[in-house]
Amino acid sequence: MKYIIVLGDGMADEPVDSLGGRTPLEAAETPVMDRLAREGRSGLFKTVADGMHPGSEVANMAVLGYDVPEVYEGRGVLEAASMGVDVPEGWMAMRCNLITVEDGRIKNHSGGHISTEEADELIKTLNRELGSDSVRFHTGVSYRCLLLIKGGDKRIACTPPHDVPGAEFSDKMVKALSPEADATAALINSLILGSQSVLASHPVNLKREAAGKAPANIIWPWSPGYRPKMVPMGQMYPVRSGVVISAVDLIFGIGVYAGLTPIKVEGATGLYDTNYEGKVEAALDAMRKGADFVFLHVEASDEAGHDGDVGLKLRTIENLDSRVLRPLMDAVDGMDEEVSVALLPDHPTPCAVRTHTADPVPFVIWRKGMPADGVTEFSENASRGGCYGLIEGDTFIREFLKS
Repeated sequence: MKYIIVLGDGMADEPVDSLGGRTPLEAAETPVMDRLAREGRSGLFKTVADGMHPGSEVANMAVLGYDVPEVYEGRGVLEAASMGVDVPEGWMAMRCNLITVEDGRIKNHSGGHISTEEADELIKTLNRELGSDSVRFHTGVSYRCLLLIKGGDKRIACTPPHDVPGAEFSDKMVKALSPEADATAALINSLILGSQSVLASHPVNLKREAAGKAPANIIWPWSPGYRPKMVPMGQMYPVRSGVVISAVDLIFGIGVYAGLTPIKVEGATGLYDTNYEGKVEAALDAMRKGADFVFLHVEASDEAGHDGDVGLKLRTIENLDSRVLRPLMDAVDGMDEEVSVALLPDHPTPCAVRTHTADPVPFVIWRKGMPADGVTEFSENASRGGCYGLIEGDTFIREFLKS
């Protein structure tokens, strides 16, 4: 048996007035998603445990069957694993966005979707100006960079920048949650303010502004932690050889700790213009070479939700259907070996609020010839009537990996 999870990051949403009260999933043309629903079994999956922030790291770890409250150690250390950055013993890792602040307010969480090449120039400058024996910056993909702090105390309150577009940045800076963490909070806040001075006049940003683009004019560290206590999926579930395909360091990092082999696809951007077809071909090639488990992650809908762009979110959903699921299912239909396919988001990213929510997400599990449950379309509301009902914990992955 081969197993393929197709995850449309942030694809779930809420009813939108401009769509006649439908969600983007309900309004989009998704014949292949609907085929999976008609021929498979559906339900709702609570991917965010009570008391946890609805981040992609939390939700994707849950999709892969991990006890997130038990093993979670922050986003930064996961991205470090993907980047091949060793987090030494006693060092704390943090996700470090390059963001845009305008008139004292957070304009966007992505530095205007700055390129990786531009971000690398900024990070090199930050290391020269602000780095030290206890502070290191590392380039990631686009705005998604990394900050390592020796002896950092993770008992700090950090606000993800995509949660607070339009907020006064000075109101959202790091706060200590214990007296012992005061020094760490003060250090990070000094780095934030220092970066503003360093980046404001950087040639990369001056060139971006001259071209009418948003400058990446400040850093925003968040999600602190140390090495997670994750064991490979193969020690928990019947996964012998697996791969993870994405454009996002965070997802690759989760895959590394899960024992999955990362596959990076040329032209995979994490945006609406990603190389959908290349990801499908990478998945099929991995299976031809012996992989029995594929985690195929597409970020585009999440970014559209963060931008509050309903039209773009519709397009990303339709692209996932026509450019990922259609060729994938055409190939699966022609395979002699049995294949199980699952489709789901990790969390909603409603365009109205432009950030993640913790609402349960729709999912479908499909195998050729399996008894269907009567659901006829893939959407938040339709999936409520599926045979799985509302599930949480490791129920999804155990149901999916049944032979």
